[in-house]
Amino acid sequence: MAQTKRDALHAAAARGAVVLAVCGGYQLLGHSYQLGDEQLPGVGLVDLRTVREPGPRLIGNCAIEADLGDGPRVIAGFENHGGRTYLAAGERPLGRVLAGHGNNGSDGFEGVHRDNVIGTYLHGPLLPKNVWLADRLIELALGLELEPLPDQELEQGAHASALRAAGV
Repeated sequence: MAQTKRDALHAAAARGAVVLAVCGGYQLLGHSYQLGDEQLPGVGLVDLRTVREPGPRLIGNCAIEADLGDGPRVIAGFENHGGRTYLAAGERPLGRVLAGHGNNGSDGFEGVHRDNVIGTYLHGPLLPKNVWLADRLIELALGLELEPLPDQELEQGAHASALRAAGV
């Protein structure tokens, strides 16, 4: 990814494009993923590093409180990662962990959020469980505010189910 996508991702982010990276893509948004003696290079779009440390995989339903410029909201998803991700001092996490492990199981944060670049461990599937997040990403990409659609009960039901699974 570092060899084939680095320049294109930096150019996209520089022009304000929305970049959403999930799980392994999130890990490689940073500088590197350290696996024992092997170091996989990342694209360096954000200042973070990921290390495969001893210990179990961080698996389970997760919920975080995030603010993407429209007020605090809860994002629910499923995480399954062996890497522990550490943000540099100047980076902003995507959110605060309400339930689950987050970036590394210890600092209480999940993901990264810099301008329109978002990285997260939450998947399972992320956007159908958080339709408001999909809408917000579209708004950020297009620079406008979307009108609510008439089928919000279905969207809210999917989100509520994901929140229940996470214990929130």
